[in-house]
Amino acid sequence: MMQSVTSTAAATFSVTHTPVSRSSQCLPSSLAFVSSRHSGACLYVETSTKRVAERWLPNSAVTQRRVQARAVRVVKGDILKGAGLKIAVVAARFNDIITKPLLAGALETFENHGVRDEDVDVIWVPGSFEIPVTVQALAISKKYDSVLALGAVVRGATTHYDAVANGAASGIISASLNSGCPCIFGVLTTENMEQAFDRAGGKAGNKGSECALTAIEMASLFRYQIAEISSS
Repeated sequence: MMQSVTSTAAATFSVTHTPVSRSSQCLPSSLAFVSSRHSGACLYVETSTKRVAERWLPNSAVTQRRVQARAVRVVKGDILKGAGLKIAVVAARFNDIITKPLLAGALETFENHGVRDEDVDVIWVPGSFEIPVTVQALAISKKYDSVLALGAVVRGATTHYDAVANGAASGIISASLNSGCPCIFGVLTTENMEQAFDRAGGKAGNKGSECALTAIEMASLFRYQIAEISSS
């Protein structure tokens, strides 16, 4: 008799009414412990035939059952698979004293991870508010594996900052959802210029470089993993 139970951690297990010995039972699969209202049963975490952990489940009316984890496919992008990826970068010209170092960091990261110069297109726009529509146009063209947006919005004396920052963020998210192409948010939103400089190659690193890694990973995920899953 087979019975399926789901843990509070959302892991699914097959439970078989087969008596086991707490001292000698070995399970072939590695599995995570689950919390339960039941007691009297002891779950073992096993790798091959070596016991690595055990735990009692309190208040159980069901005793000594064998539990086996079901196989789960795990997929993720790979930043080492940059070769052959086509990536577009949309950079804002406003505050280019910040966006130029961001772009330089991104291009260096692409080169260091196998993305060829001829596979990267850089498109300049007036400011961060003009980034989303450009990103969406590139994303829906299906010519690119990912699109990276770089900009710098620094708070001033008016609410203009909030309008531009919120518009850029929501627009880039919408571009991703509307196109199915990963669009990466690399727009700095800072309280002052000092914070912006710190994140454009200063003491806080280069966010252009960090976002370039995200662009590679997401491009790799969609090109090599999501496409395979969708077609299977």
